[in-house]
Amino acid sequence: MADMQIEIFAEQYRQALIALWTECGLVVPQNDPNKDIDRKLQVGADLFLLGVLDGEVVASVMGGYEGHRGWINYLAVKPSHQRKGYGQAMMAAVETRLREKGCPKINLQVRSTNTAVIAFYDALGYGNDNVVGLGKRLELDR
Repeated sequence: MADMQIEIFAEQYRQALIALWTECGLVVPQNDPNKDIDRKLQVGADLFLLGVLDGEVVASVMGGYEGHRGWINYLAVKPSHQRKGYGQAMMAAVETRLREKGCPKINLQVRSTNTAVIAFYDALGYGNDNVVGLGKRLELDR
């Protein structure tokens, strides 16, 4: 088996990526994954990374940077490929790209009930900043 290759998103992988997000429970009723992909391709597409193994999309991460803070969205690893270091590799890749852009700090949000993912990020050096995440929907996707 070959090593996972980290690539910038390519359109040929769109449906496989949406299938990955669905399998990982990241597709929710209020977000249309096609619209999320289209929006990301308009802003900072170089931070939209895929992990490809033997031609199959097994991981993803969508990084963002607006000049003040970096953000992580859509980190996903195919369940059958978890605990192999792919999530860590995706995070290292996006962190490197953010650091190269001058990003001083990365933020991300995790549901408080998702203790396994919180432990994963904790092991990577992320911690609770004791802030409350607020959001306002400007457009309904569905």
